[in-house]
Formats: sequence, C-alpha cells, structure tokens
Amino acid sequence: MKLLKKRLGEVAQGRPVGRSVERTTFGEVAEMLVGDYKANGRRSIDRIEGALSHLRGYFDNDCRAMEITSDRITAYKASRLEKGAAAATINRELAALKRALKLAEIAGKLAARPHVSMLHEANRRKGFFEAEEFRAVLSELPVSDLEVEAFRARRRDEGLSPAKINHELGMVKLAAADIRPVLKVAYITGWRITSEILTRQKHHVDLEAGWLRLDPGESKNGEGRMFPLTSDLRETLAAQLERTRAFEKETGQIIPWLFHREGRPIGSFRKVWMSACERARLAGKIPHDFRRTAVRNLERAGVPRSAAMAMVGHRTQSIYSRYAIADETMLKDGAVRLAALHAADAQRPSKVIPLPLARN
Repeated sequence: MKLLKKRLGEVAQGRPVGRSVERTTFGEVAEMLVGDYKANGRRSIDRIEGALSHLRGYFDNDCRAMEITSDRITAYKASRLEKGAAAATINRELAALKRALKLAEIAGKLAARPHVSMLHEANRRKGFFEAEEFRAVLSELPVSDLEVEAFRARRRDEGLSPAKINHELGMVKLAAADIRPVLKVAYITGWRITSEILTRQKHHVDLEAGWLRLDPGESKNGEGRMFPLTSDLRETLAAQLERTRAFEKETGQIIPWLFHREGRPIGSFRKVWMSACERARLAGKIPHDFRRTAVRNLERAGVPRSAAMAMVGHRTQSIYSRYAIADETMLKDGAVRLAALHAADAQRPSKVIPLPLARN
C-alpha cells in the first residue's frame, strides 16, 4: 500500500516511475553524457572522460542513479579533497555529474535530480606575461644569428662548457623556428593554442583584408571569430606564410597548415616551453597565461569590453571578468586618472551660490 501511494504521488507530480527508473545506473547516465558531447561536437570530450573516470572510481558504474543523493555527493567532494584534488578540478567533475543527471531526468530515467553544490574556488590562477617577460622567453628560443650569439653569451656567463652550450643550442634550434610564431600569435590574440591556433590553416589568414579567422564550430563555444591584424601580428603571420612557401618549394609538398613542423601539424611542445621558461627565470608560467595577458592588454589599451570579448572569444561578462586581471600598472594608472580628475575639479569655479546669513 505504501509503495502504491508513493507511485501515485510521483505520477501526480509528473515524475517518471517504474523499474526502468529504479534500475538506471551511474554507468548508463555517464554514457548518456559522453553521447551528448559527441552528438553536439563538443571539443572538451577528453576533459569529460577524465572527470567521469574519477566519478566512476567513487560511485561505480553499477551504482543506481537514484542512490546518488546530495549527502553522497558531499562525501565525494570530501574524498577528492583528501586526495589533494584542487577545488576547480572537483567542480569540473561535479559539473559533469550534474549534466549527466539532468540528461537522465530529461530522458525519463531519473525521477528527480539531487542538489549539486560547487566548491569555492580560491585557487584561481592570476598568471600573465609582462612584455619584457615575453621577450625573455623568446630570447631562449633563438632563431637569428644575433639571438644565437646572445644565447651563447648567457650560457657562458652561467659557466656552461662550449660542448654543453652547443648541445643545448642544438636542441633548442630544432623547435624554435616552429614554436616562436605560435607563441607570438597567442600573446597578441589570447586564443587557445591547442584548439584555436595550432589548428589554423593558411586560408584562415587574410593579409589583404587584415584578419585571422576561426570558422563557426571551431572554437570552444562553437561561434566563429575574427581577430584584426595588428602590425606585429601581420608581420608574424606574413613571415610564417613566406617560410611555409619556401619549404613547399624546397620539398615539393603542399602544406595546408599555418603552423607546422616540417609540414606536419605541431603536437606537444611542453618540454621546449618549460625549458625556455626555466632559462628565462620564469618557471611555472603556462601557455594559458597568454589568454589572461591578452585580455589585460586589451583592457589597458581601452578597447571596449564588447569588442575585446569578441576578439578573444568570451561569450559572457562573468568569464571575461575572470581574465581581466587588475595588475599594479593598471591600478596605478587608475590612481593617476583619479588624481587628474580631482585636480580638474579643484580648478573649476564653484557654481554654488552661498545663501545670505540670517539676521537675528
């Protein structure tokens, strides 16, 4: 009788009932999430798989979805924190769980979703590059004869032997010419290196019209994007196209990629990056710092926020604000502008007419 009353109550509330709901497992809802990402062509499928691997390790594929309650989710968060996972990492996993449970509810395989609360993220990164820091990293990826000689001089000052310097230089020069233009484009545009820069082909550059282009469906949010060519960006891309044309002529190959390594798409350059940053005394910098740097530079330049968001590829103000870091230079500039305003106000004649004093 109690079960019948429960079923009638669920039906009255419009909730799905029956054995199919009770038997739905976490493994099934996880597969629904993966299928949803694949069907919609989402580029972050690898990240979702990583999040699900941690969730599966705790809830198990055979765990019934209806048994994933708010208290068990809280216990999951505590378990992950004890293992040293960062709050931001756990939140990405919770977001995957939340989406999976929502898909199950929409499909009529879950009667009701539990509340999933996120952790406070106090570990938000604030890294960015000052112009001199960026130049320091580039100097550790020498290409020209002058840069090579400066590289040798720095290594000699550090006490390295000629043989060690030649070995180090040989390793660096193999990748420097390929990687430097990628880093320059990332520094200027703030575009994501792996998914938005290394995937560019030559036809995405229009030197005559002055644009670097992402087609719809190629960006993280699925929207197309256009970045106007600054003088530095134009120079970098023109040089890269000329370099590619020379390589095509020399080898007889036709290379579609804008950036490549001897005609092949560039994969990982993590070791080259880490080594260059360490030599430049900037260990710990990551390529994603260029995204924050570009946003900060656009803010410094006074570019309207709507235009800056379109250029970098932020759909919402909240996400953009996470990258619009106010550094000391921006704060000091703000203080100078405020002082100028106060000084101007002090010079303006008063428009307030004092009232005559009342007589007794």
